[in-house]
Amino acid sequence: MKITKVLIAYDGSECADAALDDLRCAGLPEKAHAIVLSVAENWLPPPSSVEIFESVDYRQEALALARRASARVGGFMPGWVVEPLVGFGSPASVIIEKADEWQPDLVVVGSHGRNAAGRFFYGSVSQKLVHEAHCTVRVARGRVEEPNTPIRLIAGVDGSKGAEAAVDVVAARHWPQGSAARLVTATWKMPLVTSEPTLLQIAEWVARENARVALAVESAERKLQAAGLLTSVVMREEEPKQLLLSEAENWGADSIFVGARGVSRLERFMVGSVSSAVAARAHCSVEVVRWTNRRFGALIA
Repeated sequence: MKITKVLIAYDGSECADAALDDLRCAGLPEKAHAIVLSVAENWLPPPSSVEIFESVDYRQEALALARRASARVGGFMPGWVVEPLVGFGSPASVIIEKADEWQPDLVVVGSHGRNAAGRFFYGSVSQKLVHEAHCTVRVARGRVEEPNTPIRLIAGVDGSKGAEAAVDVVAARHWPQGSAARLVTATWKMPLVTSEPTLLQIAEWVARENARVALAVESAERKLQAAGLLTSVVMREEEPKQLLLSEAENWGADSIFVGARGVSRLERFMVGSVSSAVAARAHCSVEVVRWTNRRFGALIA
C-alpha cells in the first residue's frame, strides 16, 4: 500500500487545479515520484496538413500546462520529484496507456475536464479511468485547507477484498492529528417473498452475510484506530451507493474510499454499480482502490 509513484492528469481546468490542491489532503507521503501528464487532445482525425502543423501548438500548450502544474505540485510537496509530460490523442486513453507503462501506485484526475467536445465523444475521463485503469484512481474534488487541518474520511465496507484494500489504504496514509474515519456499511434486508421455505432460506443467508460483514467492520475499525484515526461506524439498511453519498454529504467528508472488485469486463460492470456512481456523484474526492499482489505483480479481485 506504500505510495511511491503518482500519475497526475492535468488539463488546466478548475477541476484539475482542485485535484492539485487535493494532493495535500490525500495523506500522501513526503517523498514520491510524480509525473504530471497533460494531453494535447485529438478527438477527430486531422482533415488537412494544416491541422498537423497546428498540433505542434497544441503540444506546446500542453507542455506549458504540465510544467506549470509540476511547479505548483513541487511547491507544496517539496520532497517529491515531479516531472512534466505531454501526450497526444484521447485523454483517457493516453492516461491509461501511460499508467500501464509506468505502473504508478495512484492516478489522480479531476472530476471533469475543460473540453466539452472531447467529453461528448469520449465520455468522462475520470469515469473511464475508474472503470479501466489497472491501479487505484483518485477522482479529486479538492478544497483549499490550511496545512495539517484534520481530515474526515469515509471507507465503504462490504466484506470484499476490495473493501479491505480500501481500509488498508486509509490506514497506511499519513493523516493530520485529529483526523476521523467513518466506516459505512449497507446491510442486507429481507426481500418480500410469499413462499415460507424460500423465506427461511433467504433469512438464513442474510443473517450469515450480515454477520460476515460485521466481522469485517470490526477488523477495519481496529486497523483505523491503530493508525491513530478517530473511528465511527454507520450500518444501515440502505442501497450502498446512496448510503455512501448521503453519509459523505451529511458528515462533510473530505474523501470516500471504496474498493474495486476486479478488472474483467463483468467485474468492471459490477464495480460500476457502486464505485463508479459514487465517483461520479459525490461532492468530495473519491478514491477507487484496486488491491494488487506486489509479490506476484497480479491484480486481485
